[in-house]
Amino acid sequence: MHLLRTVQELRAWSDAQRGAGRRTALVPTMGSLHAGHVSLIAEARRRADAVLVSIFVNPAQFAPHEDLASYPRDLEGDLAACRDAGADAVFAPAPAELYPPGAQTWVEVAELQQPLCGGSRPHFFRGVATVVAKLLVAARPHVAVFGEKDFQQLQVVKRLARDLLLDVEIVGAPIVREPDGLAMSSRNAYLDAAARVEARVLSRALDAAEAAVAAGERDAATLLETVRKEIGRAPNAAIDYAELRDPETLAAVPTVDGPTLLALAVRLPTGASRTERVRLIDNRVLRPQAPSVASGHASRRETTPR
Repeated sequence: MHLLRTVQELRAWSDAQRGAGRRTALVPTMGSLHAGHVSLIAEARRRADAVLVSIFVNPAQFAPHEDLASYPRDLEGDLAACRDAGADAVFAPAPAELYPPGAQTWVEVAELQQPLCGGSRPHFFRGVATVVAKLLVAARPHVAVFGEKDFQQLQVVKRLARDLLLDVEIVGAPIVREPDGLAMSSRNAYLDAAARVEARVLSRALDAAEAAVAAGERDAATLLETVRKEIGRAPNAAIDYAELRDPETLAAVPTVDGPTLLALAVRLPTGASRTERVRLIDNRVLRPQAPSVASGHASRRETTPR
């Protein structure tokens, strides 16, 4: 497995793969790899001949008050995980490689970056879009794989690639969960024992909404009330947002008439003082069943395929 530290080395590796006729895949990460990241590498391996993983804690997506300095970092452990997962190369640059002195160019996806996480973290998607654009331009992969846990990020990247005419396929891979339903995240490491128990409320809220839709509920306000009541069972959980959105445009929807994104962000107190808060996100695309269709004396139920 090759360890690439500079953009020049990255380009040389990419050019060599293309020159040999190999299809390449990129898996962008911020390190602190867990089983969810490993699943992205596996998906990339299924779609390409050579897999590149980037490990870069992107300073441009952190506000001054956020956790850039304390964000978990373990390059040696990450390299071992990449090697075990079958990655062919890892790009782990210093910040100056991607943001050279005097850098002043930014990429924004104007509408998709505004709702959901963009509401409480208005700086975030400019940083994400900029660094992803840089990685895609420098690495020139045929395909790039992103996790669906960061659903809004995935849609932003898809739009970015289309708008900038980048010759790359953007693929979303399913959320990987702990046995108790908590979506895997590098920030789970911040949770103390009490917050870790309360964090289960996110997946329970998604389950409750999905059950309500399966029972026939379609009204967005009613479904969101169900979600808020479920999250309220965790007394220390503070809702950042709980919203129903169109999965493609991220526009708010009044009713769940077709596949609909339920997106959640919740903050939980942790640490000895309980004054620090960890922000966790989760989501699910709710897929209502179509009405029964009668045909003669028989009827059948059609469902929207998953």
